[in-house]
Amino acid sequence: MGLFGKQLLNVIEWNETRDDVLFWKWDNEEIKKGSRLIIRPGQDAIFLHNGKIEGIFKDEGNYEIETEIIPFLSTLKGFKFGFNSGLRAEVVFVNTKEFLVRWGTKNAINIPAPGMPGGIPIRSFGTFNVKVDDYLVLIDKVAGIKKSFTVEDIRERALSVLDQLLMKWIVREGKNMFNLQANAFDIAKGIRTDLDMEMIKIGLTVTDLAISSFNYPEQIQKMIEKNASFEMVGDVDKYQKISVIDSLEKHPNSNIGSTLQAGMGLSIGLEMAKQMTKPHVENNPAPAASQKLCKKCYTPLAPNMKFCSNCGEKVAEEVPTAPKKQFCSECGAKIEEGAKFCSECGNKI
Repeated sequence: MGLFGKQLLNVIEWNETRDDVLFWKWDNEEIKKGSRLIIRPGQDAIFLHNGKIEGIFKDEGNYEIETEIIPFLSTLKGFKFGFNSGLRAEVVFVNTKEFLVRWGTKNAINIPAPGMPGGIPIRSFGTFNVKVDDYLVLIDKVAGIKKSFTVEDIRERALSVLDQLLMKWIVREGKNMFNLQANAFDIAKGIRTDLDMEMIKIGLTVTDLAISSFNYPEQIQKMIEKNASFEMVGDVDKYQKISVIDSLEKHPNSNIGSTLQAGMGLSIGLEMAKQMTKPHVENNPAPAASQKLCKKCYTPLAPNMKFCSNCGEKVAEEVPTAPKKQFCSECGAKIEEGAKFCSECGNKI
């Protein structure tokens, strides 16, 4: 009993117990008289003898080996035998449908970014479709050494080259994340062509490839979102105040919330006191440039006031300054500004 098929007495068949298998090789029993070959929809059966393909059967049905298969095979070069002692031959069943393979980058790929010499690492995810294209190459490269070949085998083979292909096409088409998203179709088209050239080497062909997304690693994504938030707010001080309010709304009874509320209350009280001591601009017109103001509450003062009428603060008395001398007291000559002695008689001023 095999994993992907079964061999009942005189029956050669493959029961599809899994839908992710490209081919399965029947080679455990001899083909004897009375044997029958069963081919189901979506399957091809390939007969091999001594490692060579002797016949390919693509039509679904139930065939009698001795009367329907052997007469055809015996006309082929190298496949002439009787059923006197039976024959050990290989039959490879091939699944002819297209398979969807999901892929993702193994390692992050760096793209250019201002201020970051090494670039910003990104990852990419998507799918591609693949199917069997060349039986001869498939059997020579894969079926000769493996009993079965699955979608996971294809994925491993594709991922070994996908990172390099992504790097090639990202450098060519994507200057930043915006360009990558905008040019995703062209990038996928280029990668599909290159990946198909790799898969042809083992008899497969890539019929389609799609890129689902480009994204940053989680740590980089958090940094970008944080910077974007600051830019949207514009004012860091305002952002901090908004954060405090949000915190109070979410955790009104927490220790941090109580502390913040007390601090905010104190700030509001100080601000109110400051406002109360300020002059009411709307009720008092702006003083002239020569207007004298109270040094405590800034209320305009009338001439000869000794105390402020608003707060009671004592008004500082102005000490009169002696008038500057303009003429010498000895000779009456005019004195130049800043002079310490008379220029006519030498008298000390």
